[in-house]
Amino acid sequence: MERPSISVIIVVLLLGVLFLREPRFQRSEEIFLRWLVRHSQPSIKSVPLTIVDVGKENPPPPLETALLLQGLLQFKPTVVAIEPVLQWGESVKDQEQIFIDQAMRIPKLMLGGELTATPDPDAPVPEITGFSKVIGRRGDLPEYSGIERQPSEDVRVLSTLGFINFPEGNADDLHVPLLFQYRGEVIPAFALQAVMLWLRATPDEVKIDIGSSIDLPAGIKIPIRSDGTLLVNPRMEQRARRITIDELLLASQQHESGAVSGIKLEDIRTQLVLARSATQAPGLFAAAIVTIQANTFVRRVSWIFDCVMVVFAAGLSGWLRKFSRIDLIIGAIAFTAGYCLIALGIVSRWSIWLPAFLPLGAAWISVLFAIILPKPKHSARTVTVAALPPAP
Repeated sequence: MERPSISVIIVVLLLGVLFLREPRFQRSEEIFLRWLVRHSQPSIKSVPLTIVDVGKENPPPPLETALLLQGLLQFKPTVVAIEPVLQWGESVKDQEQIFIDQAMRIPKLMLGGELTATPDPDAPVPEITGFSKVIGRRGDLPEYSGIERQPSEDVRVLSTLGFINFPEGNADDLHVPLLFQYRGEVIPAFALQAVMLWLRATPDEVKIDIGSSIDLPAGIKIPIRSDGTLLVNPRMEQRARRITIDELLLASQQHESGAVSGIKLEDIRTQLVLARSATQAPGLFAAAIVTIQANTFVRRVSWIFDCVMVVFAAGLSGWLRKFSRIDLIIGAIAFTAGYCLIALGIVSRWSIWLPAFLPLGAAWISVLFAIILPKPKHSARTVTVAALPPAP
């Protein structure tokens, strides 16, 4: 094997150090992750989550929401989470009372709310119970000091609030907020609060290491970033059962009359029921809940993999110079395609995310240097063939 070029080794190793030490380059790897999750299917089974689409209005009218709860009550649900903020006006106060009558029969009801960093100074300051076992730096957590939107007081006393804020800068399709900071206290966001209700976990039973993990009583360890977000695969939502409110009401009528129903909802009593509007943002809260319930988290492969790939690419730089330019380009394309297929299979099977820019970049730089640099003297393409003397 030819000795690798020192210049190639230096360039490839510097590229690796730059990627491993610069957070902006590390975040650029999520471009490849988005491509992976868009073209892969998580290999997990169904989870105990039922999503009910409550129509296109946000929030849904009080009577429609009351019908939702009435239909669910036929199957005796334990935990029902309603994602839209049910903030209705005084003009529908009578209809709101119908909703309250149904809500009183739900053992654990969670309703959406929104926090704000600029509350009305004359408004009363609501108290929110935070976590008591928290370690780590809190500076990157989104900070709020008041509640901007929430249901009326008559509705709130029957429920637990779950905050649906997507802080600016975190509003993407891969990261879902699980933690907020409210007047110095660390509090749960919507997805985490829903899972806690489903697990019957209190804030005092949850251990939080900001930037590392959230430990739930059921032995679930949720990896989180320093800003309190969870990395999710949006396609995880597909592993939940999804029905419309019309299908729910039909199944409820058939269940009450004893008729055979096309949709079996008897297991709802042990599940978490999530009601959401079709006009809301893509189901990232649902994807986060599914991820936690399945205890299957998207994790980046260890940085050791990056180092091995960089060293491997640098070590092969001399050997690559023996091949023709066409062979090198075709081989690099084949390697890139094969690497992407392997990455797709790994993220689908084990939810492990392989990086792309660093290993593939190192490989392509080695190929480009092999094309540009002079060929070795004994290369098949540089040996001069002397012409035979003419026959006498």
